[in-house]
This record gives sequence, C-alpha cells and structure tokens, in this order.
Amino acid sequence: MLQELLCRRRDVLMILPYVAIVQEKISGLSSFGIELGFFVEEYAGSKGKFPPIKRREKKSLYIATIEKGHSLVNSLIETGRIGSLGLVVVDELHMIGEGSRGAILEMTLAKVLYTSKATQIIGMSATLNNVEDLQEFLQAEYYTSQFRPVELKEYLKINDVIYEVDSKAENGMTFSRLLNYKYSDTLKKMDPDHLVALVTEVIPNYSCLVFCPTKKNCENVAEMICKFLSKEYLKHREEEKHEVIKNLKNVSSGNLCPVLKRTIPFGVAYHHSGLTSDERKLLEEAYSTGVLCLFTCTSTLAAGVNLPARRVILRAPYVAKEFLKRNQYKQMIGRAGRAGIDSIGESILILQEKDKQQVLELISRPLENCYSHLVQEFTKGIQTLFLSLIGLKIATNLDDIYHFMNGTFFGVQQKILLKEKSLWEITVESLRYLTEKGLLQKDTTDKSEEDFQHGFHITKLGRASFKGTIDLAYCDVLYRDLKKGLEGLVLESLLHLIYLTTPYDMASQCDPDWMIYFRQFSQLSPAEQNVAALLGVSENFIGKKASGQAIKKKVDKDIVNRLYLSFVLYALLKETNIWSVSEKFNMPRGYIQSLLTGAATFSSCVLHFCEELEEFWVYKALLVELTKKLTYCVKAELIPLMEVTGVLEGRAKQLYNAGYKSLTHLANANPEVLIRTIDHLSRRQAKQIVSSAKMLLHEKAEALQEEVEELLRLPSDFPGITSSTEKA
Repeated sequence: MLQELLCRRRDVLMILPYVAIVQEKISGLSSFGIELGFFVEEYAGSKGKFPPIKRREKKSLYIATIEKGHSLVNSLIETGRIGSLGLVVVDELHMIGEGSRGAILEMTLAKVLYTSKATQIIGMSATLNNVEDLQEFLQAEYYTSQFRPVELKEYLKINDVIYEVDSKAENGMTFSRLLNYKYSDTLKKMDPDHLVALVTEVIPNYSCLVFCPTKKNCENVAEMICKFLSKEYLKHREEEKHEVIKNLKNVSSGNLCPVLKRTIPFGVAYHHSGLTSDERKLLEEAYSTGVLCLFTCTSTLAAGVNLPARRVILRAPYVAKEFLKRNQYKQMIGRAGRAGIDSIGESILILQEKDKQQVLELISRPLENCYSHLVQEFTKGIQTLFLSLIGLKIATNLDDIYHFMNGTFFGVQQKILLKEKSLWEITVESLRYLTEKGLLQKDTTDKSEEDFQHGFHITKLGRASFKGTIDLAYCDVLYRDLKKGLEGLVLESLLHLIYLTTPYDMASQCDPDWMIYFRQFSQLSPAEQNVAALLGVSENFIGKKASGQAIKKKVDKDIVNRLYLSFVLYALLKETNIWSVSEKFNMPRGYIQSLLTGAATFSSCVLHFCEELEEFWVYKALLVELTKKLTYCVKAELIPLMEVTGVLEGRAKQLYNAGYKSLTHLANANPEVLIRTIDHLSRRQAKQIVSSAKMLLHEKAEALQEEVEELLRLPSDFPGITSSTEKA
C-alpha cells in the first residue's frame, strides 16, 4: 500500500470485514499518513464522503467495510475516477462466500476488474480452499506459505486424557498426557470439563481464551472459573484491575455488569456482542496489556480484533447449536501464539465421546469451499448489481449484462451452482423483475428487433435506491413511508424522523414486550401520539395486546415492530445512556448499541436516497442532523472529539473535562501531556489520538483549500476562450 501511495502516486482502498477493525487500522496507520504525507480516510458505518474529495497533491488510503467499499467503488466509477485507484486490498477474502456481504464483496471486485484494467487487487485469507475458482475470477497469481512465526500445537481433550493432533498417526491423534489436577466433588460437578485445570496451567502469567458456544455460556463459564480460583489471583496486578472496574463505571454512567464486577478482580472477563463498544474497548486494552489474563468469548472474537493468547480452549465443537466448520475452527485456534511475545501457542478442543468421530473428521478434512452468493441473495445480490450496472452505464443492454455476469465469481462457478435455470434465464428474469418494480425502464427509442440488444435505463426510484444502497426488498416501502411522511411530518419531536430511519431488517426480527410497549405509549406527548396515529397504531391496539386480549383490527406487524424500535432509539437520543434504556426496555445493551449503529448507517442511506428525489427535498437537511445525532448519540459538545477515530464516549468525556474541547485542541496536543492528564491512557493510544486528529484536521484544511482554488480558477467554458486545438 505504501509503495502504491508514495512511489506510484495512486490511491489505495483497503476492505476489512468489521467496523471495529477498520477503526483499529485507521488508528494504527494515521501516524504513517502524517509522517509520509498521504490521507487516511474512514469509510464505515455512517462515515465517508461520496464522491470522495478529489485531492491535488496528496494521495488517499481509504479504509472501508465491505458495504462502504462497494459504495466507494460505485462513486469512483460514476465520477470517472476509478483509474485513480491503484490498488484494492481485501482482508479475509473467504468472506466472499458468506451471504449478502459476500455478494457485495463480489460485486465490488467484479466492477473493479471490468472498469479498470490498471487497478491491482490483492486478496488475503488464512482459510481458503478452492483457490482455483478465485484465481480465475480475479485473473490472479497465487502465493501461499505455511510459515507461522510461532509454532501452533493442536490438542484434543476427552475426559481427562489429552491427545495431540497428529496427521501421521492412524486415527489423526496421539496420546499426550493425563490431566492430574486434584478435583473435589463439588468442583467435579461444577466443572466436568476440567476448565479450571486447563486455564490455571497458563494464567495469570500468560493469556488464555476460552471459546464458548453461546453468549450466556461465556458469562456462566467466567463466573464458574472465578469461583474456584485461589485468592492468590486477586493480588496479581490488583491496582490495575481496580482501575479497569473504575473505568468501566465511568464509561457506563456509573453502571457495571454484576458478572464483570465479580470476575475482573480475578483477571477474567467475558467478551461478546452483548457489551457496548466502550466496554469492549476497555476490556481489550486491559487484556492486551496483561491486566486481564482470561477471556471467555464467542466465535465473533476470532474474526474480529487482534487478541492473541498463549492457549486457546474450545469449550465444545459447536457454535450456538451448529457443529463447528473447519474454517471456523482454524480461525479460532489461529489466535494461539503471539508473535514477538510467546515462543509457542497451543489449542485444546474439549469434546465428548459422542462427538469424537465428527471431530476427527473436522481436524483432518480440508477447508470448506467458497461459493458465490450473488444469485442466492436476490435483492442484495444480483438485482442490486444489475441496477448499478445500468445506473453507472457499465452495461446497459441484456447482452452486455450477460457478458459481465460471466466474468463474476458466480460466472466462474455457474456449472456447479446452477441446476434448474441457465445464467441467461436468470439474467432475463432479474431484469424483468426490476422493470416491473419500476426501477428500470426499457429504452423506447430502441428499434432493434433483437431482444438481447434492448437497452435499459434507470428510473428516478432506481437511481435513488442504488445511490442510497437500499436493499431492493424495501425500496418501494421506504418510498411509500417517506411519501406518507410528507403528508403530516411531525417535527415537534424527533420520533417521526427516527421512525423513518429505523432499519427494516431489524424491525422484522424484533419481538416487542407488550407491557413495556404500553407503558412507553402511555407516556407519549400529544404530538408523538399523532405520529403513531399517522402510522395506524393506536394506544387501544397496544393496550389490548398488553392485556392479552385478542384484537381484530389488523395493524401491520412490521409497522408496530418498527415503532417499538423507534421508541428505543428515541429514548436513547434523549438520555444518551445505553444502560438506563437497556433496563427500561429489558434488552441487552449490546443489542441496543447495534440498533443505534444500524440506524445511523440506514439514516445516511435514506439521506442519499432522498438526495436523488426532488420531492423529498425537505428530508435532506433534517437527515444530515439526525445521522450525526445517531452516529455519536452523545451530548452535542462531545461530537467534535468523537469524530476522531478510536475516541468513544468515555474517552471524549475525559478529554473534554481536561480542557481538550475541539479537534484543533487534540491535533495540537502533546501525547506526553495527555498521558499525564488523562487517566488510563497508554502512550500508544495517546499518539494514535493525536495523529488521528491531525489527519482529520489536515483533511478538512485541504478540502477548504481545494474549494478556494476552484472558486478562483477561470471556468473552462468561459465565453471567448477557444481551445488550443481550434487555434492549431
């Protein structure tokens, strides 16, 4: 990436699977940008400018999630700038075979390949099998290496015997040792898997991860282990553990999860999606510095942030109720062994006799193949692709679109994936569906008799859907909702706008608690009750649901669910306290946080959707503000500080109280002074905050500079200027 930015002087796009990893990379790479003179720009959640700012001198490194990377590529193609992208780097390339995100990644890469011969693509993965298909799709060379800086030893544990995984042995494993740990009867009952024995062999001097099948299981295992650890563990880095607890309370307005309160003094914590991002960040920092030595976690940690361990224990060969897949297993055990810290790493998979056969297959079989999801994901895959191909004028008739499809990953795998219909039939059907839905129109000027040369153009609704990256399953519903909103938009409170930006897919999975619903409903102001009435939801309906009476009046379940989630978001924006809202609605705080992130992202999508439709001009200014509120969900004075990557609410409060009130303050701060004035800030973090703030400030200044020069430049279409070719 540095070679591309500095030597070849072209922009680079790096695509990563999760927002947290995007932010981790931005924090890590901003200091390079400051020193070496390029920009590092964040494209994740609701962040990122479309089209990206055009720079005169400096080049940009865009770091993006899969979805935002796709929007960015679309935007560059649309503005004729895709040639300025010298390199696209995709981390965890195997995700191309995973659901709608895989389909989006495939579309992005297919468009880059088709529209820019000068852009290089590099894909990386540790868990890929059918590389030949991907090679053909990406027209790529393949480099592979078995080298691992730290050796990894794999073990299996059945009852109290530990076996080493050994591919040369007859049944794939050889006897390693017996676990001889003195177990009392109570301990045997509480810990039949001997987890306590296995973790105490490594902690507190080394770190350990215990992967559990479910979130609840993580918490139970953390508590169970702490019950049986000796009091000695409490003394290890005691002061620092108290600091962690104090910090957790600070970022959560004085609240602390009772489980963490009991486990952290022993150096143990759970890590799963039920935590808020502030809590997760604090726990990860404490783990990285060795203050916490044991995490009980779900499989998401394996694909997420970089938290290695001396020993990784898999509590069972299951993720939720599903049996472990080979590539999930590889991702999890890959966390063992820390380069530069440990000389070895080891993984232990605990299994019951009944699963033995399946586990032996698991450790010996090759990795799962990667298959395209472009066609399975209709509205988020093939139809979105066709809409954008026509909208971006990459391919506008049936023949060209079919030709494009043959060059995709799906095109490479069509023989394996297509059973009933041919690719041609699927292409024709999808175009027909988009035309019927009013997103595309056939060109009437086309006199060609040949159907396959028939041209298409995108309608206004189609353009709005593709610019807003709205899931096509919901684009007409969104249009209707916004249209209906215009008839009686209630602006006395934010509730109506929040309703319009509550994500449809989250609403369809929501299961309201009717008693809570009724309580919330009865507290609404008359203006807010108006909103509910406009949507066709009455207090009477909710009340009868809550009291368990049957009710005949049919109210659309999706509307009711969406309104319920709007109440959650509305409460959150009023109180900016996840804990109290979590208590009020009896929902996990991590879920509320992901609802908030989802709403912020969707709000920015709806904004782009409205920008394309003149009739929705009124929503534009309103949604810019709402998106900001949802993105940061904090008191207004903290927003400028939270624009800096890696500064979450807890940290922003500390900085604000220490007198750092703006981006300029942070950009000019001295990291050494920050360490002294801000509690629990490591030198690395202080440097990252300062360089991220500097980067943002430089970007803003440069953008203004561009604007000034643009204003002062003589327009190329100025009357009386003849082009040099005419003179010649």
